Amino acid sequence: MQKILKNVCLICCCLMVIPISAQRIISGTVFDENKEPLIGATLSIKGKTTLGTTTDAQGKYMLKLPNNNEYLLKVSYIGYISQTYKISVAQAGEIDFLLKEDAVNMATVVVTGTRTPKLLKDVPIVTRVITADEIKKVDATHIGDLLQAELPGIEFSYSMDQQVSLNMQGFGGNAVLFLVDGERLAGETLDNIDYNRLNMDNVERIEIVKGAASSLYGSNAVGGVVNVISKMVTKPWAVNINGRYGAYNDQRYGGTIGFNAGKFSSVTNVQHTQVDEKNLADGKMDEETGDWAFKKVYGDRTWNVKERLIYTANDRMKLTARVGYFFRERDKSPTNKDRYRDFSGGVKGNYMFDTANELEIAYSFDQYDKSDYLLQAVHDVRDYSNVQHSVRTFYNHTFADKHILTLGGDYMRDYLMSYQFADNGSKYQYIVDGFAQFDWNLTKYFNVIAGLRFDYYSDSDINHFSPKLGLMYKVGNCSLRGAYAGGFRAPTLKEMYMSFDMASIFMIYGNPDLKPETSHNFSLSAEYIKGRYNLTVTGFYNMVGNRITTAWSEALKGQVYTNISNIRISGAEVNASAKYSCGLAARLSYAYTYENIKKGQPVISTTRPHTATVRVEYDKNWKNYGLNIALNGRFLSKVNTEEYTSNASYEETETMTYPAYTMWKLILSQKIWEGARVSLTVDNLFNYVPSRYYNNSPATRGTTFSAGLSLDIDRLFK
Repeated sequence: MQKILKNVCLICCCLMVIPISAQRIISGTVFDENKEPLIGATLSIKGKTTLGTTTDAQGKYMLKLPNNNEYLLKVSYIGYISQTYKISVAQAGEIDFLLKEDAVNMATVVVTGTRTPKLLKDVPIVTRVITADEIKKVDATHIGDLLQAELPGIEFSYSMDQQVSLNMQGFGGNAVLFLVDGERLAGETLDNIDYNRLNMDNVERIEIVKGAASSLYGSNAVGGVVNVISKMVTKPWAVNINGRYGAYNDQRYGGTIGFNAGKFSSVTNVQHTQVDEKNLADGKMDEETGDWAFKKVYGDRTWNVKERLIYTANDRMKLTARVGYFFRERDKSPTNKDRYRDFSGGVKGNYMFDTANELEIAYSFDQYDKSDYLLQAVHDVRDYSNVQHSVRTFYNHTFADKHILTLGGDYMRDYLMSYQFADNGSKYQYIVDGFAQFDWNLTKYFNVIAGLRFDYYSDSDINHFSPKLGLMYKVGNCSLRGAYAGGFRAPTLKEMYMSFDMASIFMIYGNPDLKPETSHNFSLSAEYIKGRYNLTVTGFYNMVGNRITTAWSEALKGQVYTNISNIRISGAEVNASAKYSCGLAARLSYAYTYENIKKGQPVISTTRPHTATVRVEYDKNWKNYGLNIALNGRFLSKVNTEEYTSNASYEETETMTYPAYTMWKLILSQKIWEGARVSLTVDNLFNYVPSRYYNNSPATRGTTFSAGLSLDIDRLFK
């Protein structure tokens, strides 16, 4: 009996020892090149999504490994080049890491151009990334403010009824696809989405691909893609609150709460903005040009709420759920307010069969409504609703640990009820597509990417193939890229079925027989990177066919949507940047665009041929104090354009000149303690005031000031 008891005790002791001996601990500190600890650096194990940690206020970390296997540990921090370290079998103890600064952001991981994660320096498609740090230095509220400050060749202006309109190197808002974490947005006004929905609070980075991207994203990506990537929380908890106050009672308040607790992580973001009416001029007709000046810019207010919840079931499966609400109210008149609402949500599942095979399935919902709020009747009249339901799946297979095959498909049901339809009617259609892409990494110096997509639109019975081919070759410090991409844009429900009375002047009619817009986009670029210097030169040529616009119909005695003859858009872009260890940095970007439109076509060019952006900054951090001074400027050249003097003839025009102008913004930002930052902004630094206000002039009365405060509560209490 005693022998049996001894054996039982021995077995129990062995069982207790096994998990203890199987578990090992590695720990250490993550430093920068000056041996300063990096707070919040991320450490993750490849293929083990549940294993990871972040460094504390002293830059220290501790990671428990469940067994004596070999692991691949990745150490990363925003603005620094990531490190990968192989943990050998049974290795434990202290391991310190020293990360080098990524002076030109080439170590940023991007996904938009290829749909497969790649370092920016390895992407064969020319991609521009705006990081969270750059967003902070521009002090932008929504994406329009940011893109104009950071990218040449982009101009946001006013269309009819002060609706915001985009021009990106000859392509309008209906040809540039905007995404949030890879998901489309519903709703449009005068061919543009509601850019106010895209606020810059809690944004990790923005990826911009200029040129056709229809082989991956289908219709509306004929001129490019802009993808807004949200921040995720890797720390146990994080809280940020921020606010800004400026001229014209311009107020912005935001807050983000996030946590990461084992298998669950969550991020909730809320932002509120408001601005009063801005009086610009007396509203009289310009005697010389006949151009009606804006009398004022309407005041408005917004609320934007977003929640993202992630459940990591195990190392193979991850589930993501999201929900959002957006509200905007515009003070159009003393008796009437415009209201805009959006409800969005979705679920996504990622499953990794093994290191070579991964599957993603997602469902997305987005409903964008517009209504007139009648103050006297206290009545809200909804007259527009765009509802999109979409299901997406794509599958990645990796060959030989370097070549990637991507297969995918989408189904979307698109419903539209609009005041621009006869009797406020409604229409719907479904869209089906499938795509394939192969990322062929022949050597570390040579990469080829090829793709093909098929799209089908039920209502117009349109089907289309969109191809893509991109190549990249590295020679020393230089990367050479060349690409061809086919673009495609199907006619929208509005363009096919519109029946709208244009202020009792004439009617605008849709056309169910429209052909899809197509484009052939060619680009060549050379990028030189050495140390703290980066220089990129890109040339492009676009052949756009069947562009959709409105033209006068003598038979209908009104405007009708139609396809016009080919347009040629060509140009070049140069980007140069430098960043020094002393804290000084500079970036200069210049774009030249030439839009060739035949005279007599029912469309004109308002694309400014020369544009440039510049940023000069000084950024230095000490123990409990940090200073950043950033000067941002943008230059837009004059453009001579034609304006029609008759609704019925496109030969009757007169030449107009939109004058050149330059705008500058100075931002002084100070870290007064770890987690607390105050900022002072001087916008329109040199007090530029337009001689007359028109659609393409900046809506400014001169220099304005604002002040802001941002608090990271979790860092304040560390």
